[in-house]
Amino acid sequence: MALRSFRVRFLLGFLLFLAALFLTRGLWLPVFGYALVRDDGPAKADIAVVAAGDSSGHRILKAAELVQQGYVPAVLVSGPAGMYGQYESDLAIAFAVRHGYPAGWFIPFPNHSLSTSEEATDILAELRRRNVHNFLLVTSSYHTARAGRAYRLLTGKSAGGIAFRTVAAPAEFFLPDSWWRVREGRKIVFTEWTKTIAAAVGL
Repeated sequence: MALRSFRVRFLLGFLLFLAALFLTRGLWLPVFGYALVRDDGPAKADIAVVAAGDSSGHRILKAAELVQQGYVPAVLVSGPAGMYGQYESDLAIAFAVRHGYPAGWFIPFPNHSLSTSEEATDILAELRRRNVHNFLLVTSSYHTARAGRAYRLLTGKSAGGIAFRTVAAPAEFFLPDSWWRVREGRKIVFTEWTKTIAAAVGL
């Protein structure tokens, strides 16, 4: 009888806990969104770098704005292969040109990277080849923290590391304080946290 009473109390307590979590979700769920964002903001730099992985075009348009505003003279556009037989950089630059920006602002950087870490390694090698001392890393807001960690890890390990700032571009369906309200926002946060944890444990 005592065991049954304990189980009932435990079940009721657990249900109350779940109800409390649900009712207060607006207070604690934003933490998981804001933790994905690290926006240093723009500053004068040698070049901007657009990270691959944005089919909406927000990243390259944000980088184009940085050139327009005088922060950088040009944009290096990362572009892995595999987008219907084309490099993403070529598609992204064509997208920016259709939005009225000069093609001469953009430098395509075709590559075959399969992760943020691989992309960072390739891009930093290219920036060193170009004698770049500092750059603005432009990526989607939810990707800024993870991308920044990948680049800091590499620049920190390299002699004469290149300085950089992360600049957040708008992201479809993601707002850090309300990401859970739409299905695509939930998918973004789940995927980004999965990749964050995988990177942390070396997967």
